[in-house]
Amino acid sequence: MEAGVPSARSRALAVLRVRSRALAVALLPAALAVVLVAARATGRLAGGPWATVTLVVCAVAALVLLLGGVFAAVVLRASPAVTPTVPLSEAAAPDLYRLVRDLADRMDVPAPSAIALTPDCDSWLEDRTHAAHRRGGIAGGPQSVSGAAPVLVIGSPFLWWMRVAELRAVLAPVVAGTGPSAHPDIADARGFVRGLDAAVDVGSRRGLGWIGAPARLLLRLCRTDAAEMERGVAAAASDRAQGVDYGLRIVAQEQVGLAYAGWDRLLTRVALPAWRMGRWPAHLDAGVVSALTELSRRDRLAEGFTSRLGERPACDLLEQPGVIDEATSLLAARLFHGGPAEAGPDWSPVEWTAYPEEVVDRKWRTEAARLHTALDALAGPAGLPAGPSGTTGTTGTTGMGGTGGPTASAGSVSPAGAGSGAPAASAAPAAAAAASGSPVPSGPSGTAGSATIEAADAARPALDGFAGPTLERVLGCLTGAAGEGALGEALAGRLSADLAREERAAGTTGGAGKARGADAVPLFPLQPPRSGRDLLADHVTAMVCCAAVDSAGAAPGMDWLDGPVLLVGGDRRSDLAPRVLCLVEDGDPEPLRDWLSALGVRTEKPVRLV
Repeated sequence: MEAGVPSARSRALAVLRVRSRALAVALLPAALAVVLVAARATGRLAGGPWATVTLVVCAVAALVLLLGGVFAAVVLRASPAVTPTVPLSEAAAPDLYRLVRDLADRMDVPAPSAIALTPDCDSWLEDRTHAAHRRGGIAGGPQSVSGAAPVLVIGSPFLWWMRVAELRAVLAPVVAGTGPSAHPDIADARGFVRGLDAAVDVGSRRGLGWIGAPARLLLRLCRTDAAEMERGVAAAASDRAQGVDYGLRIVAQEQVGLAYAGWDRLLTRVALPAWRMGRWPAHLDAGVVSALTELSRRDRLAEGFTSRLGERPACDLLEQPGVIDEATSLLAARLFHGGPAEAGPDWSPVEWTAYPEEVVDRKWRTEAARLHTALDALAGPAGLPAGPSGTTGTTGTTGMGGTGGPTASAGSVSPAGAGSGAPAASAAPAAAAAASGSPVPSGPSGTAGSATIEAADAARPALDGFAGPTLERVLGCLTGAAGEGALGEALAGRLSADLAREERAAGTTGGAGKARGADAVPLFPLQPPRSGRDLLADHVTAMVCCAAVDSAGAAPGMDWLDGPVLLVGGDRRSDLAPRVLCLVEDGDPEPLRDWLSALGVRTEKPVRLV
C-alpha cells in the first residue's frame, strides 16, 4: 500500500464524520419528541405543561425533519460541476487509449473509463458517475455507470507539443490516481463534498435560498480534511508512478512549463484579438507548436528544445488531429472569451494563413474607425498642417465630418469633451481671412480658435485637403496640452465607454450571453479590463498602422508570441510603441512624426476604414 493511502483514508473518514454529525443534529429533535411521547404514553410526564411541551417539540421535530430531508435530497441529486471538455472516443484515438491502458496495467490500477481533452495545460481525473449527469445528458457511456473509473482529462496543448514518451511520463501519476479513487471511503467522501458544492449553487435559486447557508457551513467544517485527503491521494499516486519513466518525467515537466508559457502567449496575444473580431483560430494546438518553436529560437534557455521536434509527436496518437484541434479551439474560445458554442455567420473560424488579412487588418481599421467616431462625438480639432512659422493655416483645415456642431480647438476642450463656444462676431474676420488665403488668427493657446476653424471650414470646403479620417487629425488632437489633459482624457474615456457598449451589445445578441448559471462563460477571462490610456494608445497605433499600409506599402502580419505586427519590406517594425506612448502620454508628436517621415507615410491622406 502506498504511503499516502492511509492518510487519505483517515481524512476521508473525518469528512464522513462531519456528515454523520450533521445527520445526528437533524435527528436530535425527533429523538427528543419520541422520548416525550413515550413518557406521556406511560404516564411518567403527567400534568398540563408537558402536553404543550410535547406538542411544540413534535412540531419542531417535524419541521426539522422536513427541512433536513429536503436538504439531503438536494445534496444527493444536485448536479456537481463538470468541466467542459471535448470527448475523445476510442475510435478517434485507439493508440492513446492503448497507451493509457498500458500505463494502468504497469501500475496495477484501474484504467480510466474514458478520455477527454481540455484547452488548458493541465491533466486530471474527473468523476462523472453522478446520476444527475446522466439525467442531464452531460455524461453517457461507460464513464457514467455507477462505480465506473473516473475520466482522464488531458490538456490538448500537451498532445501537440510533447512527444509520445514525454506524454506517457506526464500522465503516469495522473493515471495512478485511479487506484486511491476506487477506495470506498475516499469515493464516498468526495461525493459528499461535491454534493455540498452543488448545493451551494442550488441555494442561489428562488425558493431554495436557505439551502446555501448549511451547505457552506458543512463545507467549512470539512474543508481542511478534504484538502488533506486530496494531498494524500496525490502522494499515493506519485509514489505508485515512481517506477514508470521516472527519469523522463523530470525532463517532461520542463516541457509542461514551456507549453504553459507558449499557450498563455498564444491565447492572450494571438487568439484574443481574433475572438474580439468575431473570428476564432481553428488550429490553436498546432499554433502552440509554432509559438514554442519561436520562443525556443529567441530564448537561450530554450535552446535544444526544437531538436525534439524530430521525434514522434503525441498528436499522432489521434486518428484525425485536425478535427480534434478545431473542436478544442472552439471550446477554448468559449471558455476564455465567452464565444458561442457553435460556429455561425458572426462566429466563424479563421486559418493561420488568413489571419493577417482577416483579423489584423480588420482589427486595425475597426479601431481606427472607432477612434474617429469618438473624435466626432467629442468635436475634437481637425488635423491642421503647420506652416513654416509654426502657425496653423487654412489650406488644410479638416472638418469633423458629420458632427454638425462647432469644432473646438485642442486648448479649448473641456474634460467632458465639449467644444467651447465663440462669439459670432469673430467668425466674420476669420471667414474673410480664409477667403483671401491669409493666415488665420490663432487662439491664446497657439492653435486655431473654434470659431475660426468653423468659419474656415464653411468658407472653403472645396480646398479641404484633409477631409476624411486622416492621421494628421489624430496627431493634431493629441499634440501639446490636448495630449496631457482635456481632450486626451476625454478621448480615452469615450473609447472605453464605446468599447464597453459594443461588448455589451455583442454579449446580449450573440450566443455567449445564452449560457449562464452553473455553465456561465467565460469561465476564465484572459485579461483584466484595459485602462482608457491603454485603449487610446492601441487605437492610435491602429491608426498609424492603417496609414502605413495605405500610403507606405506596409502590410499586416502576425507574430506567434506578440500577435498583430506591422511588416515593412517583410520585416517586423517593433519601434512604434514607444513613439505612440510619447504622443498619448506626453503630447509630443515629434518622435512619431520622424518615424512616419522615415517610413514615407502621408499623414494627410485619408485612410480606409471598415
